Amino acid sequence: MTDVLRTIMDEIEDVINKVKEEELQAVMNEIDKGRRIFVCGEGRSGLSAKGFAMRLMHLGYTVFAVGETITPAVGENDVFIAVSGSGKSANVVNDAKKAADKGCTVIAVTSKPDSPLAELAGHILVIPGTVKGDAKETRGSVQLLSSLFDQSLHITLDALCLLISYRDNTTNETATKAHW
Repeated sequence: MTDVLRTIMDEIEDVINKVKEEELQAVMNEIDKGRRIFVCGEGRSGLSAKGFAMRLMHLGYTVFAVGETITPAVGENDVFIAVSGSGKSANVVNDAKKAADKGCTVIAVTSKPDSPLAELAGHILVIPGTVKGDAKETRGSVQLLSSLFDQSLHITLDALCLLISYRDNTTNETATKAHW
C-alpha cells in the first residue's frame, strides 16, 4: 500500500476508534419501524446521509432525505438525523431547529459536540474527524477539507445499519429484496 493510502487508513482508524459505542446505541434506540426517519446534510456529508437513508430503506424503515421533492413535512414523533461535520451548516442547523420545534427527536451527527447543531439535539453522535474549518494543530489530517470526517461518517453510518440489521434480524437476502 502506498504511503498516502496507509496514512489515510491510519487516520480513519484513529477516528473510528474514538466513536463511542453508547452514542451509537442511543441513536439505534431511536430508530424504530413505527417512526418516520428524516436525514439532512449538505455536500459530501449530505451524500453520506442519503446513503444512510437508502440503507435504512433496505432494512425496512420509512425514511426520507430532506430537500427531495417527495419529502413530506416532519411531525411529532419523527426522528430527524442532521449531519454536519462542523455543526454549523446553516441549512442543516435551521432544518434541525424546525424539526425540534415540531416535536421531532433530533439527532446530531457531527465532529463538534459543542456546536449549534449539537445544542439542538436530543442525542449526539460524535465522529471526531477533521473538518474544513480546522486549522494548524487542530487540523489532525493530511487530507483536504472534511475528507476525514466524511470517510469516517460513511463507515460509522454503515456500522450503525449493520447493528440495526442484527437487532432486527434482517438478513442480507431480505435487504436485497428491497434493493432496486
